[in-house]
Amino acid sequence: MSDDADAGPPVIDSRAAFAAAVQWGFARATRDGGRSRRIVCVDRDFANWPLDAPELHARLTAWLKGAQRQLVLLAATYDDVPRRHPRFVGWRRHFAHAVFPFAAPEDQAATLPTLLLDDDGTLVRLIDAVHWRGRASADERSVLPWREQIDAVLQRSETAFPVQSLGL
Repeated sequence: MSDDADAGPPVIDSRAAFAAAVQWGFARATRDGGRSRRIVCVDRDFANWPLDAPELHARLTAWLKGAQRQLVLLAATYDDVPRRHPRFVGWRRHFAHAVFPFAAPEDQAATLPTLLLDDDGTLVRLIDAVHWRGRASADERSVLPWREQIDAVLQRSETAFPVQSLGL
């Protein structure tokens, strides 16, 4: 597993660049055992995120072994996640104690941004999903307004995407 966190923030100008930026964001947030205790990922449905990447699972597994770590997911819907990211769904079963998926309130679901942020200044944000334009940074000042906005949405959100669906 290479340490992408040492590289500068990537430019987001394509779908592949967005996936690379998400990997960079996770690498930076989890580096050196991870100074960050919380990583927050927000998207309408996580369809275009590289959640099935084995290197991501390895990074998160090592990071979640630390004390009081949380991976928080906020989406409008998780309907396609099992189909698009089956390895992530299987991996998540082992970390249900530290992975917290939430569904945004209906009135805010349509306007959810696409972003990854941590509590150490990492921000990956997709600004234009049509043309795959975005920004990645490692600046605490750019993260603070997003953290406050997302925390406000999370306070109104409900837990979602159970680890195991109950059948009749």
